[in-house]
Amino acid sequence: MEGPGQKDTKKRQKMNRNDPVKSFDKWKKKYNKKKLKCKMIRKQNRKPDWQIERETINRLVQRYPEINTSEIIKFSDFPLSRKTLKGLMEAQYRLPTEIQKQTIGLALQGKDVLGAAKTGSGKTLAFVIPVLECLFRQQWTAEDGLGVLIISPTRELAYQTFEVLRKVGRNHEFSAGLVIGGKDLKQESSCIHRTNIVICTPGRLLQHMDETSSFHASNLQMLVLDEADRILDMGFADTMNAILENLPKKRQALLFSATQTKSVKDLARLSLKDPSYVSVHEMAKFSTPATLEQNYVVCELQQKINLLYSFMRNHLKKKSIVFFSCCKQVQYLFRAFCRLRPGIPVLALHGNQKQMKRMEVYNDFIRKRAAVLFATDIAARGLDFPAVNWVLQLDCPEDASTYIHRVGRTARYKEGGDALLVLLPSEQRGMLKQLEEKKVPINEIKINPEKLQDVQSRLEAFLAQEQELKERAQRCFVAYLRYVHLMKNKEVFDVFKMPLAQYAQSLGLAVAPRVRFLQKAQNIQADKQDPKDDPNSLSDQEIEQFKSQLSGKEVFYNTSSLAEDHDQSEDFDEVEQELSEHLKDTKLGFTVNDEDDDDCRDLDILTVKRRDVFGVEDGSILLENEMTKSKIKKMEKVTKVKDAKKVLKKKFQVNTKVVFTDDGEGIQQWPPKQNTSVKVAEEEDDPSGFNLRKAKERMDEEDKIDKEAYRRRIKEKHREKRLKEKAARRACKKKDEDEEEAVAYLDHNDSEDEVDISALPDPDKYKDMEESNEESSHESDHEEEQPRKRTYQSSAGNQAVKSVGIKRKKRNESSDEYEPLNTGLSLAEDEELVMQLLNSRN
Repeated sequence: MEGPGQKDTKKRQKMNRNDPVKSFDKWKKKYNKKKLKCKMIRKQNRKPDWQIERETINRLVQRYPEINTSEIIKFSDFPLSRKTLKGLMEAQYRLPTEIQKQTIGLALQGKDVLGAAKTGSGKTLAFVIPVLECLFRQQWTAEDGLGVLIISPTRELAYQTFEVLRKVGRNHEFSAGLVIGGKDLKQESSCIHRTNIVICTPGRLLQHMDETSSFHASNLQMLVLDEADRILDMGFADTMNAILENLPKKRQALLFSATQTKSVKDLARLSLKDPSYVSVHEMAKFSTPATLEQNYVVCELQQKINLLYSFMRNHLKKKSIVFFSCCKQVQYLFRAFCRLRPGIPVLALHGNQKQMKRMEVYNDFIRKRAAVLFATDIAARGLDFPAVNWVLQLDCPEDASTYIHRVGRTARYKEGGDALLVLLPSEQRGMLKQLEEKKVPINEIKINPEKLQDVQSRLEAFLAQEQELKERAQRCFVAYLRYVHLMKNKEVFDVFKMPLAQYAQSLGLAVAPRVRFLQKAQNIQADKQDPKDDPNSLSDQEIEQFKSQLSGKEVFYNTSSLAEDHDQSEDFDEVEQELSEHLKDTKLGFTVNDEDDDDCRDLDILTVKRRDVFGVEDGSILLENEMTKSKIKKMEKVTKVKDAKKVLKKKFQVNTKVVFTDDGEGIQQWPPKQNTSVKVAEEEDDPSGFNLRKAKERMDEEDKIDKEAYRRRIKEKHREKRLKEKAARRACKKKDEDEEEAVAYLDHNDSEDEVDISALPDPDKYKDMEESNEESSHESDHEEEQPRKRTYQSSAGNQAVKSVGIKRKKRNESSDEYEPLNTGLSLAEDEELVMQLLNSRN
C-alpha cells in the first residue's frame, strides 16, 4: 500500500513532465555540466600559447620561398601574420602596389634590398610590413631592446613614417619611438633603451649614441634608410659614418628612394651582402608619373615675385606648394604675401622653425582644401600631402634629382597634378639638358603679360613702414645670391650674370645690399685671370716681328703685360733674360707704361735708366727698375705683424690727448702715462715676427702693475668715504648737543614760574615788519631761505608759549590756534630776541 506521501511525489513528477519550462531548465543544467567537463578535459590537453604562436610562425616561414610576385593580388596573398593583416585592413590598405609586390617577398626572405620607384608609389609601406614581420618572427619583446632602426633625412618624413607604422602595427605588442630634433632629449633618453622600433633622423640618433649610456644597438636586426641617396650623400657623410660604426655587421638592410644610389662606395659603407636591386620603373619611358603634367617658363629674375603673386591670384581654389632655395626667402616672402593678401591662405615651412611649429604647419596644410605652402627642400622628399594640385618651383633646383622629388608632391598614386618650373635665361640651357638625361618630359609655356600683376610698389611701401621687414628683405637678397654662388654646376648657376639691382628692387629694396662674398669672389677671379688673355700682352710672334724690324731704331714698347708676367714668376731677371735672347745686339728706347700701378696713373710714360742688362755697351735700353721693385713689394704678403712693426717704428701714440702750454710744452692728459717696472728693450727686426714669449711676459708684468694701482685707488676711495661719514656724524652730534643746551637753558628759566604773555611784544607791530621783510626777500630773488620756525617746549605741560608767536584768531575762523610769528629774522636773531625778552622779564 502506498502512503499519502508517495502518492504526492508521483503526482508532482507527473505534473513536472507536463510542464515544458521546468523540463527545459533541468535539461540545461545537465548540458552545462557536460560542457564544463569537456572544457576541463580540453584545457588539460591544450598546448601553451607560445607553442601555438611558434607553430604559426613556422608555417609562415615555410611559405616564404614559395612567394610568387606574379600571383600576388592582395596583401592576404603574402604569408603575413594575422595581426599585420588586420592592421592593413583597418588602415584601408587592400591592394599592394608594384614596388610592394616585388620588395616585400625579398625582405621577408631576409635579403638586402635596394628599392627604387617613382614618387607616390608606396615605398613607405614596402618596408613597414617587413619590419613588423621581422620582429614577429623572433617574438621580440621590450626586454630585447632595439630591433629595427629606420632613418629618414627630415623630421617631417620621420613623423609621417611613424604615423604609418602606428596604423599598420597597432595590433602588435612592439614599442615604437619617434626620435627627432626639437623634442625633449631627457624624455627620449629615459625610454629609448626599451624601444623596439626607432624612427629617427641621423643627428639626434648620433646624439643618443654619444650621450645616452643605456642605449645600444648590439641586437639590431634590420636597418632601413628612407631616401637613401640623400642620407648617403655628402650632407650626412660624417654623421652616417659614425652611426654605422656603432651598428653590428650582421643585419638586414633595406634602402628605398625615388632616385636610388648605385654607388659601390655607398653600398660598401653599409656592408651589404649581395643586395637585390628592385627598380620598378627603370625601363619606363619617363622617370616621373604619367599623370603629371610638367611645364617650364623662362622669366627674368626681377619678375619672379610678380609671377608668383599672379599665379596665386589665378589659382585661388587650388592647393599648391611653392619651393624656394633657402629659409631666408621663405621667411621674408611669407610675411610679405600675408601683407599683400592674395586671397588664399598662405603657410610657411622651413628648417629655422621650431619643431612644434613645423608639425602644426604640416598638419594644417593637410587639412586645408585650398592653400599655398611656401617651403624649402625639407618638404621635397617623401611627404604625402593629399590632393596637391600644383607644384611651383620658383627657384631652379640643384639638380634633376631634386626636381623629381619636388614634383613628386603631386600626382601621387594614380592621381593627377601639374608642375611649373621657373628658369632664368642663364639657367635654361643647362637645366633642360639635365632633365633630358633623367628622362623628364617638360614643355615650355609663355607668360601672358596681361595677367601679370606688379606688386613692387606695394612691397616698397611695406618696407618703408617696417624696419624689421626691410632687414628680412636684405637677408633674403643675400641668402639667394649665396645659394647660387655655392652651387657647383656653374653651367646652370652663374651669380655674375644676374641683375642684382633690379632683383633688389623687385623685393622692395631701394638700394641693393652690399654682398661681401661676391666682392671677394670677383677679386679672386681677377687674380686668377690668365695674363695671356690680356690684349696688351706681348706674344712671341710680336717679339719675332720686333726682331726682324729693329735695326738700330727706337721702339716704344708697352710692358703692362710684362709686369703681370712678373707677378707669376719668381724673379724679374728671368723675363729680362728671355727678352735678351731676342733683342741682343740691338739699341732700343724702352718705354714703360704701367696702367696698374696706382702711383703712376697720372703719368702716361715713365722712362728710367737702368743698367745694361742686355750686354749693350752704350746702355741705350731703358727699363723701369723702380717699377719692378714696387711690383716685387706687392708680391710680398703683408701681414698684421709687419703692419704693427711699421707702427712701432714710427712711434705712434694712439688714443692720447696732449695739451700745450704757453711755452709750447706738451702735457699728456689722457690716458695717464703708466709707470711700469719692466724695462722693454728695443728688439731687432725679426723676419719671423714678434717674440710672443717676451711679449707675454711684459703683458703679465703690466697686468700686475695695473691691478696694484686699481687696489690703491679703491682703498683711497674707501678711506675718503669713511672720513666723510665720520665728519657727518661729528657735525650731527654737535648739532644735537647745541639743541640740548638751548632747551635745557629755556627749561631752567621757565621752571620758576609761568611766562607772562603781557610782556611779549605787540604782534601788530611785528606784522608790519614781517610784510616788509617778505617783500625784500622776493626782491632779492630768494637769495636766502625763508626763516626757520623752531619750537621751544618747556618741561611744564601747559605752557602758553610753544613758539615765537602769540595766541590769536585766524581771520574768518572761529577756532583759536597758535600761529608762529614770522619776524623776518634769521634763526640766530630769533634766539637772541627771545633771550632778550626773557632777561627783560627777570
